[in-house]
Amino acid sequence: METLFGIAVDGVAYGMILFIISVGLSVTLGLMRVVNLAHGAFAMVGGYVASYAAQSLGLPYPAALVVAVALTVLATLPLEKLLYRRIYGHANELGQVLLTIGLTFVIVATVNYLFGPTLKRIPLPDLLLGTVSLGPKAIPTHRAFVIGMGAVTLLGLWWLLERTDFGIRLRAAVDDPAMAAALGIRTERLYMATFALGTGLAALGGVLGAELLPLEPYYAIRYIVLFLAVVAVGGAGSIFGSAAAALALGITDTAGKYLIPNFGEFFFYAALILILFRWPHGFFKGRTA
Repeated sequence: METLFGIAVDGVAYGMILFIISVGLSVTLGLMRVVNLAHGAFAMVGGYVASYAAQSLGLPYPAALVVAVALTVLATLPLEKLLYRRIYGHANELGQVLLTIGLTFVIVATVNYLFGPTLKRIPLPDLLLGTVSLGPKAIPTHRAFVIGMGAVTLLGLWWLLERTDFGIRLRAAVDDPAMAAALGIRTERLYMATFALGTGLAALGGVLGAELLPLEPYYAIRYIVLFLAVVAVGGAGSIFGSAAAALALGITDTAGKYLIPNFGEFFFYAALILILFRWPHGFFKGRTA
């Protein structure tokens, strides 16, 4: 029972980190039709900035988190205007892949040059170092915090895209950009805001998940496959699909590492293959919720 409880807690926490990072990629791919392979690099930037802010500048964890997300978004907005805006909805997916993977290598090289090619850590505050009682069991406070942040992210995104004018305008701009522009919707601003939202979520996940996805020099290249797997399984553009996929893959991967650690990530990719064999277009194809 102790093992099963550990698998459940660690698996859900790991799944929530995958969700927070991947859902931004899912929105970008599903709603804006951009295969953004640089998404993992944005998560890496957020994590590295938070590590520098906490360790070198001495900022407390909450301040380092806010600074990392804000600076990552501000640093990537020029990329949206100069590069991404040219490929929104572009039919040439190969061009999108080449552009964004090239951007990934540039960001990785830049980050390693500025911060050094070493493993980074983000010191946790004392508040997140203890345990939280859950009936007869106790779970690490940081895991509980990550799970809570994942739930808040899920509900917040659902409300933003399904219950606000922003979500309505965004879907209208995606479905028919010319008609939306004719009706006075500023599609460029909507796309920029959506891009900033996705980038901010990537940075947030990069910071929160530093304990589970270590901040290493080639973070962006190593983990982008995990984020793409969540999008593929959940269905591009689906918030709840991304959450279901992240939890399913996260718990499966954690269980495999608990029970048969020598197999590494075998169970993650085995689950990915089996799920896509059964649901080739993902759990929630074409749905935003």
